[in-house]
Amino acid sequence: MTSIAADLYPRVSHVVPEAEWATMADDVEAILRLKAERNAVILAHNYMRPEIFHGVADIVGDSLALARKAMDVEADVIVLAGVHFMAETAKLLNPTKTVLIPDLRSGCSLAESVTPADVRALRAANPGVPVVTYVNTSAAVKAESDICCTSGNAVKVIESLGVPKVIMIPDRFLAANVARQTGVEMVVHPGACEVHERFTPLDIAQIRTDYPGVTVLAHPECPPEVVDAADYAGSTAQMVDFVDAKAPKQVALITECSMSDNVAQLYPDIDFVRPCNLCPHMKRNTLGSIRHALETMTNEVTVPADVADAARRAVERMLAIGVAK
Repeated sequence: MTSIAADLYPRVSHVVPEAEWATMADDVEAILRLKAERNAVILAHNYMRPEIFHGVADIVGDSLALARKAMDVEADVIVLAGVHFMAETAKLLNPTKTVLIPDLRSGCSLAESVTPADVRALRAANPGVPVVTYVNTSAAVKAESDICCTSGNAVKVIESLGVPKVIMIPDRFLAANVARQTGVEMVVHPGACEVHERFTPLDIAQIRTDYPGVTVLAHPECPPEVVDAADYAGSTAQMVDFVDAKAPKQVALITECSMSDNVAQLYPDIDFVRPCNLCPHMKRNTLGSIRHALETMTNEVTVPADVADAARRAVERMLAIGVAK
């Protein structure tokens, strides 16, 4: 292992054995070299593997943070270590830059659950009702929408509209949780995140039995009964803010597995319980696939101009509102 890889190892030592890190060193160093050669940056979602999140990423965060920070990137190439809709969003906000995704198979159950035709049908059935679309959707679906939202700013986006009823797609659980917070009637679409929908109140009860006194934080893509069983619900960024502000002795993050691995490195004095539901799409991102994308400049993500203009407006309207803290 060279000095560069050795210097980076403390960032991942809490979850990656040193012998395993040694097998990753060639990819890590190649990626660092290629980033300089290509004038590239890597944006990595909170659900990335620790060796990506802490080893090679330049910008990390939830989908809202990545969307915001993408606009300030001074690079020719953006590699989006996440899923396809995130890469599309980065392209919408950086139309002159080359946006690559490490693996074209990195999809999303939510994004795949709804089509532009579905949005048009919902509009026809609910004339005059605004469409709020979760960012976990394709650019084509965003283009049919009035405004986007993330799990971190959904309440603020809904409240900004000042209307009694909205069409909120595609996550039925996020819509249900936001409806309870805002009192706004929701027309929903039957989509759900394949990671978060699997959590149950029994899971929370078992965690509390096994770890008395644990603080439980749930993602709002979880079913409402799971959110009710938790101590706090928020986006991945809001979970980090909660941990930072409250410093619980022991915490369980009810979300994708790698989130706990990545956050634990930042808070070594906090014990992270690790309930584990993996996102198979996020896990398609590897050091090898990132290296290959940069070496070959393949898996470029593009959005047709007519779709991009309308989708960009929906995203920019969301960004103008911001996120509640």
